[in-house]
Amino acid sequence: MAFDVIISGGHVLDGTGAPPYRADVAITGDRVAAVGRLDGAEAASVIDASGRFVAPGFIDCHAHGDAAVFDPAVQLATLRQGVTTFVLGQDGLSFAPGSADTVAYAERYFAAVNGPRASDGVRSGGGLSVAELLQGYDRAVALNTAYLIPHGTIRYDVMGPSSGTPAPDELTRLLAHVERGLADGAVGLSSGLEYLPGRYASAAELAALCAPLAGLPYVTHMRAYGERADVGMSEVVEIAQRSGTAVHISHLHGPADVLLPLVEQALSGGVDLTFDSYPYLRGNTILAMVVLPPEVPGAEPDRALEMLSSGELDGWWPELARTWPRLTISHAPGLEWAEGLGMVEAAERAGLAPHEFCRRLLVETRLEAGCVTARPDEGPEGEESVRRVLRHPSHTGGSDGIYVGGHPHPRGFGAFARFLGRHVRELGDWTWGQAAVHLSSHPARRFGLTDRGLLRRGFAADVVVIDPATVTDLATYETPRTPARGVDDVLVSGVPVLANGALTGKTPGRALRP
Repeated sequence: MAFDVIISGGHVLDGTGAPPYRADVAITGDRVAAVGRLDGAEAASVIDASGRFVAPGFIDCHAHGDAAVFDPAVQLATLRQGVTTFVLGQDGLSFAPGSADTVAYAERYFAAVNGPRASDGVRSGGGLSVAELLQGYDRAVALNTAYLIPHGTIRYDVMGPSSGTPAPDELTRLLAHVERGLADGAVGLSSGLEYLPGRYASAAELAALCAPLAGLPYVTHMRAYGERADVGMSEVVEIAQRSGTAVHISHLHGPADVLLPLVEQALSGGVDLTFDSYPYLRGNTILAMVVLPPEVPGAEPDRALEMLSSGELDGWWPELARTWPRLTISHAPGLEWAEGLGMVEAAERAGLAPHEFCRRLLVETRLEAGCVTARPDEGPEGEESVRRVLRHPSHTGGSDGIYVGGHPHPRGFGAFARFLGRHVRELGDWTWGQAAVHLSSHPARRFGLTDRGLLRRGFAADVVVIDPATVTDLATYETPRTPARGVDDVLVSGVPVLANGALTGKTPGRALRP
């Protein structure tokens, strides 16, 4: 027997939920060729996995790496957690499909989340189709990418910033975008119902756009989370029942006593529902969404900036007195000195009241500023809710990683290592076998990636080697860009992309299609 690569001496987590078992893994080309005892087999390359686990590559079900995936530092941080695939196009806003004006809007409005389009790969200037976007990713980066059609982007392309209901001809054009995006290789449809212009969509509009999905999921940043998750969940259930589509809820967070009964109620009602969550209590988003009232048209930045500068919002700022201490500035182009500081501390350094500094931040960055937000449920009760939610069998792993700014949330640099080091090894929330299900096979099934997620002959050779004794996250709120440790060897499509903890420079990552 001769193979290209043999990973020998490890214990396999095959993605079925089975406990780890002693086996070698052989790879030929971009496929797993054999799993078992391969004594005497030869290979051009041998990786000694003694004392380590060998698992299918992890799939980050919610990542904002649409542009950042081209950054080698982001690739390193991702692979060091065992993640080999990003699912992009999240929260209803990304770079395709749409005209040049639409792409420019999505890039500007979501600048603190997705960042600017990379000059290589995701081509700058002009309109962009899903096929062109995927072509830009294919074999250009070290990890795989999958893409959701972003509802807010296509709505803007058809209706601009309008808050109205789509006319029949507009709905036809929206549906055409969905159908074309699916034909181009998208793995579902995403929405962001707290962002613009997705906020204006009704359940009826979204259900109509789910019609072509044919088993692929409708993925949603719901209209409400936390204590008000029942509002968001009821809309999700309505969309699922109207359309018959599978649904996937992004970054589900809040009190477990509120969330889990809602999940069970939906499942018992026949809804095909999954969700992702990350193992932290703080969030990260665009500052404007957190601090501006709904009547400010964030989709029309010139008008929004005029309102900010004119004093029209003077009566609003006192409402945010309890909000300022919960905000840390993550992204502030032109005011980089404030990144990593709390809003109150940054305001004090600037000699301003918090609301005055916040207004300055929004105006000078043209609404591009981002923030990390502490939720009211921080503390032991919140931690217990995180643990209960991730133990649910409908859970899949997602980092909600944002890589923009000098001081982003640490979740993009540590979430999956934290799942393994804290929630498996230290707390026992999952077994190691269950971890491979939540992080590999379950998300692969959800997004139609039927040749990934399992270590099995014939499957794609996305393989990670994990040291169960040392794997842990090192990124913190104070030092968020610190890579994890404990994953030193990773292969994507059979090609080593991480060896001894360092990037190899190879870029075999595929743009995955269902």
